[in-house]
Amino acid sequence: MHPEGHSSHLLGPSEDAVAKCLKCIFFLLFLYSYLPWLNSIAGWAAFHVSCVIVLSFTEYPPPCCVCLSGVCGCCGPLRPRYKRLVDNIFPEDPKDGLVKSDMEKLTFYAVSAPEKLDRIGAYLAERLTRDVLRHRYGYVVIAMEALDQLLMACHSQSIKPFVESFLHMVAKLLESQEPDLQVLGTNSFVKFANIEEDTPSYHRRYDFFVSQFSAMCHSTHEDIETRTRIRVAGIRGLQGVVRKTVNDELQAIIWEPQHMDKLIPSMLFNMQEADEFDRTGHPSSPAGTEREENPAVLAESCFRELLGRAAYGNMNNAVRPVLVHLDNHHLWDPNEFAVSCFRIIMYSIQAQHSHHVIQQVLSHLDTHNKDTPRVRAGIVQVLLETVAIAAKGSVGPTVLEVFNTLLKHLRMSVDFEMGGDSRRTSSASVVSRTKESEERIVQNAIIQTIGFFGGNLPDYQRAEVMMFIMGKVPVDEAPSLDTAKIGQLGMKRIQMMLLSSLIMVTSGFKAKTMSAALPPPFLDPLFSVSLMEDSELRQLVLEILHNIIDRHDNRAKLRGIRIIPDVAALKFKREKISKQDVSFMKKHGQQLYRHIYLGCKEEDNVHKNFELLFTALALITIELANEEVVIDLIRLAIALQDMSLANEENMPMFIRCSIMALVAAYLNFLSQMIANPPFCQYVGKVLEMRNLEAPYLLPEHVFREKCPLPGSLDMDDQNLYFQTHEIAELLAGPSYGVDRLSVAYVPQVTVLYRVGKVLYQCRQTSRGNRCS
Repeated sequence: MHPEGHSSHLLGPSEDAVAKCLKCIFFLLFLYSYLPWLNSIAGWAAFHVSCVIVLSFTEYPPPCCVCLSGVCGCCGPLRPRYKRLVDNIFPEDPKDGLVKSDMEKLTFYAVSAPEKLDRIGAYLAERLTRDVLRHRYGYVVIAMEALDQLLMACHSQSIKPFVESFLHMVAKLLESQEPDLQVLGTNSFVKFANIEEDTPSYHRRYDFFVSQFSAMCHSTHEDIETRTRIRVAGIRGLQGVVRKTVNDELQAIIWEPQHMDKLIPSMLFNMQEADEFDRTGHPSSPAGTEREENPAVLAESCFRELLGRAAYGNMNNAVRPVLVHLDNHHLWDPNEFAVSCFRIIMYSIQAQHSHHVIQQVLSHLDTHNKDTPRVRAGIVQVLLETVAIAAKGSVGPTVLEVFNTLLKHLRMSVDFEMGGDSRRTSSASVVSRTKESEERIVQNAIIQTIGFFGGNLPDYQRAEVMMFIMGKVPVDEAPSLDTAKIGQLGMKRIQMMLLSSLIMVTSGFKAKTMSAALPPPFLDPLFSVSLMEDSELRQLVLEILHNIIDRHDNRAKLRGIRIIPDVAALKFKREKISKQDVSFMKKHGQQLYRHIYLGCKEEDNVHKNFELLFTALALITIELANEEVVIDLIRLAIALQDMSLANEENMPMFIRCSIMALVAAYLNFLSQMIANPPFCQYVGKVLEMRNLEAPYLLPEHVFREKCPLPGSLDMDDQNLYFQTHEIAELLAGPSYGVDRLSVAYVPQVTVLYRVGKVLYQCRQTSRGNRCS
């Protein structure tokens, strides 16, 4: 016998078969010699048939003829045709490969008689199993090649039983420990996966293949090249399973957790081990050879394909294994790989499913609320990436849930940071400072996420988010959060972070009317914060107002507080004030004026505060000023000048001179904006006198470092100050109601402001007593 098997022509029987044949022949010869009546043609025919029947039970019956004792007889018709056709495709030497001419005959027979496909498949499976056990791998390759060709050629309903035999043979190859056979079985399965069957399969399952391909993806073979081949084969196999099942409604079971828990980690495992990974998350276009040979590239492609096919109800099952994998492999710190994974997810899924991913990450953040700061910061940064991609699309009904969860974790982070201050000892100071810095990372990541998410929402949702965040800002008089544990320092930190997030949310907000952008539920608490005794908080409130009022992006042209020589050259964009905005200024204008008036005289004001106050006055003039508002703004400016001269509250000289500089810069701006030449000349005259005799009353000088300040202001020199009666004469006419200029502006100070002042003085007194 041939060491690799048998020939397809005149194959020799095995030893057991020969022994059986000899016994039967001797028995028949004995009968022939003692039964003379068989000595005829009938006797010889019976003898021949008996031999054929005996040989038909042997392992390798002759396909066409048998020669015994010099007697030849044809026995082909007694052997099933499909078996003879299958046997004929195998050459005597497996190195010769598949016999193509006989394979064409077998294919034609299978197409012509599809009811025989199941028997052909069963017989091929029997031969392949025997060859695998006997390590006849040459014939295994030929058998699989034949199966592949039959699969590609036959597309009838009868192919279902044949597929079962095919999958059984593929499973046999995958179960073997030989890498070549595993790769061979995978290739055949991938070819099968690309075939579109005419009718769905109601009973076929791929559980074994998911498990086996996943195990191949985690191969630890000692040879690197072999390990790569096995992993690539495993990934291609999983890709084949996905393509075969994901579009079949009867195979929805592939999305069940037990399968996703194997599919997803197998892909991530190979993506994770890439030496050079595309961190942008955008689909890359590597060469075809690289895609086929690089496990990381192929795994990413399969991962994208799987997510792209995920339906509405399958998103949670697809995302949860990703989070679990990142937890198990400690990939939140550092989180570069986690960020890359979720970029891939967000770019691969359908846009309307984005809010599912955001919900999953939020829930995961809740699960890790007591984890280390770096882990929580890593999760928040991943959330920021998902929000950044999803904000332009559909974020679903979970907008306020996102902000509520983020604000909750922001408060928790401040609790963790401030909770140990009172118990801090010198030995733990270094550890505490490290913890504070790490918690700051968490807090900054949360603020960026809040701001970015809110800043990309539609205007109607953004207004809701603005009021929602403003409602979370704590104030001394009416705390909205429990501040017993974190104290005043912790409360201030929460205030600053929430206001910083509001700045990001309001950035680019273009409301059609001020009443829609600054409704009373938002405006009242915002101005309450503006009355707090902290210059940084007041700066944040002013920046929020700038974002809301500046609807034509004019703020950048102002460039701080200064005497602008030619306002027209800046080409401010403005529109005629609408009736709605006129109504808004009648209702809420006094609140704006009071906010500016009281904000100017705070003793802790710095250069930036006055820059922001000047910008606020200029933006109100550009966006909201009609003739009536112009008169009110002039009254406000003169009131600020009078307050600085009277100095009833014993303000520092820097604050008094800064207020004077603010009034000068603003009236110079206002006079040019209303295009009144006499008014412009008058303002220019006052500025020229100040430049000569009192340069510390101009912004270019007072805000300069080490600017010399006077001991007192000369109230008798009227030429240095703006006079109400002079302005009234210059503006006299039908356009402006100058009679109102004679009525001094007096801010309507609320009870809230007075109470806040008392509380601030009490805190300052108590601090002074502790220090002494």
